[in-house]
Amino acid sequence: MISREEAIRLLDEHIRSENMRKHCLASEAVMRALARQLGQNEEEWGLAGLLHDLDVEITNADPYTHGPYAEKLLNGKITPESLDAIVMHNEVATGKERTRLFQHALAAGETITGLIMATALVYPDKKLASVKVKSITKRMKEKAFAASVKRENILECEKIGIPLDEFADLSLRSMQEISSELGL
Repeated sequence: MISREEAIRLLDEHIRSENMRKHCLASEAVMRALARQLGQNEEEWGLAGLLHDLDVEITNADPYTHGPYAEKLLNGKITPESLDAIVMHNEVATGKERTRLFQHALAAGETITGLIMATALVYPDKKLASVKVKSITKRMKEKAFAASVKRENILECEKIGIPLDEFADLSLRSMQEISSELGL
């Protein structure tokens, strides 16, 4: 498995958007927190969170190539379980249903980071400290919701045995720990 430093170099090589880079860092933090809570490998889950969108700019987030292209970039560099979770975080590309704990966790973990970041941006001071669990769950029910955030993916948290409000709280706390890196 590659080191975090090597993973950051890969991100620097393939991700130009500062917002996408922040999303990857936030996803890493959430996945590490999930791994701790579920008794899983924190390093492995964190790396999957960090690298899950490595190919998003290369593929223009095309739902049919995003994920499988990352598989080509990461094959042999990370564990097969991590690679599988990264490919399956966008199940549209594979046509398969997520079935494993790691797959559900990454789909939920990376998706809620987008929702939390979007929620933070609607507050006047644009700080994660302003975001409350209640506002996250409320935004999930809004018609407009957040662009490119799928409610169904966030609800994958329930498939790993974590109720939505608890999942939102865990995710928010893990992102607040790195808020200075995220600029929120």
